[in-house]
Amino acid sequence: MELEVTKNNIRIDQFLSEELDISRSKIQKLIKQEKVSVNGKVIPSSYSVKAGEIITIEDDLDFSITLEKENILLDVVYEDEYLLIINKESGMVVHPAPGNYHGTMVNALLYHFSLSNLDSIRPGIVHRIDKDTSGLLVVAKDDKTHELLSEMIKEKKVKRIYIALVDGIIPHETGTIDAPIGRDIDNRQKMKVTDVNSKDAITHFKVLKRFPNANQTLIECELETGRTHQIRVHMAYIGYPIYNDPVYGKRKTVTAFGQFLHSQKIQFIHPITGKLIEKEAPLPKEFQSYLDKIDIQE
Repeated sequence: MELEVTKNNIRIDQFLSEELDISRSKIQKLIKQEKVSVNGKVIPSSYSVKAGEIITIEDDLDFSITLEKENILLDVVYEDEYLLIINKESGMVVHPAPGNYHGTMVNALLYHFSLSNLDSIRPGIVHRIDKDTSGLLVVAKDDKTHELLSEMIKEKKVKRIYIALVDGIIPHETGTIDAPIGRDIDNRQKMKVTDVNSKDAITHFKVLKRFPNANQTLIECELETGRTHQIRVHMAYIGYPIYNDPVYGKRKTVTAFGQFLHSQKIQFIHPITGKLIEKEAPLPKEFQSYLDKIDIQE
């Protein structure tokens, strides 16, 4: 979780305790465990924060959140009595977290549907995508479906295809990136390819189109594993970062739209009915408009 500091010259443990309504001792424990960083650097409990700094907390924060139902429009591409598939817009956070309680997909889901409650903070959420990644997500309506879907994802029985625009011209047609991903010890806001406290990560990609004048390549990616920021980290690692990525990209300035990464297709056997489920979501208009623009330049 990330939180922007809004006050000046206040101890970080005091600021977080007041902001998140969590005991100061709990915050101090997290800081001692080096799960709290400021602008990517681990700090002591006595550190005084300054407005504009970004605090990152690497913990699920075991406290209760009151989840509110909010009448927010969702793009539902599939629904039955057991599950939903949502086409999430770029910019929407998937579930509430400290400092970000409203406007999430879960707030919207609770208003419109009954969900599984295996996870009281993330009801119905089987897997996640980043805030600024758009596209398809599966949501469980009951606990049994939630358990079965989670197991299917763990056993790689859910096929997920992403579309990404990367900086640079990839010369080969296909590739597989097999490189473990873990937390960047020098900047805890980021993940990186590392052999320190990492997990196996495999991404397959193929080139869809090259745009020489823009020095960019449109690719399709298939996840074999599902690590945090996996596609973004892997593509940056091989020298072709996702266009407009504010964390892993090469460019100094990016637009508000965020990284050009879209969860386009999802395919799996329904865990209850046995039916083959295949759904596809079109690219967001900002993504498609940019492709049209650089295509004309060719």
